[in-house]
Amino acid sequence: MRNNEIVVGFDGSAQSRAALRFAVAQARRMRATVRAVTAYDYNWGAGRFGGSAEQEQTVRAQHESDLAEAIEEIRPIAGSITMTGSAVLGEPAPVLLNAGRAAALTVVGNRGRGGFGSLLLGSVSQKVATHARHPVVVVRGSVDTTTGPVIVGVDHTDHSDHTGHSDHTIGAAFEEAARRESPVIAIHAYEYPAAYGVMAMNVLPYKPEDLRDAEVAALEMTLEPWREKFPGVPAQALVAHGTAARVLVDVSSNAGLVVVGSRGHSGVAGTLLGSVSLQVLHHADCPVMVVHPTDTPDPEE
Repeated sequence: MRNNEIVVGFDGSAQSRAALRFAVAQARRMRATVRAVTAYDYNWGAGRFGGSAEQEQTVRAQHESDLAEAIEEIRPIAGSITMTGSAVLGEPAPVLLNAGRAAALTVVGNRGRGGFGSLLLGSVSQKVATHARHPVVVVRGSVDTTTGPVIVGVDHTDHSDHTGHSDHTIGAAFEEAARRESPVIAIHAYEYPAAYGVMAMNVLPYKPEDLRDAEVAALEMTLEPWREKFPGVPAQALVAHGTAARVLVDVSSNAGLVVVGSRGHSGVAGTLLGSVSLQVLHHADCPVMVVHPTDTPDPEE
């Protein structure tokens, strides 16, 4: 059973401080509490194998002090939101995944203190976004998300096979837009069939405008139950020619949040996030929410 708590990873980096600010803003929208978690290790010399207990205590105390300082810095803008912090022994990704098991949301920065500048998404952020069983927000790009629409990528093929993969992302996007009092822009990207390629020599089997009209109609039909459930949320259907990842990244510069889905937990670890979601996580210009099928809202409820 989920509690109304937001878990945020903190390691002292600028990205984790941005994640903490995002978590506080999100807690206001959700009327949630915030728990900042920092992971630490003391694997120096004999510290982990029969070494002095004082060494572990010293390292933990330093991390607790750094975390308490960060919480105090942000408290003036937190208002009445309850904020707590804890330092936990272990590797960052497993610590955050365990801390967020019963949380409503986990928030992480796109890259931590130990990341290389050339990496657009840190390994910890990717592991948490990939393996969590609840929504995860990776904070990147502009963190001033008080304005801007909520963007959601929609794949008709996912919807049509009754897996609900599009439904859970659309539902999460509408819920988030309602909290923010922002519109939703649902985007479906499509590419022409192979017959439209440069090498096609025969008469085209479809008119490009007919293909586009069909994609628009399918997207409008997908959105219909969500518009009924959230009548106060303006929703726009946008169909664009191109690859889904490129279209979503392009529109993210003017968005407050991009919502993408995962493949669920039935596949091997490397395929839990699809290529589109991974590319958006690496390149988006605003925070990205990854939603999993277990979090599927029902438009009929």
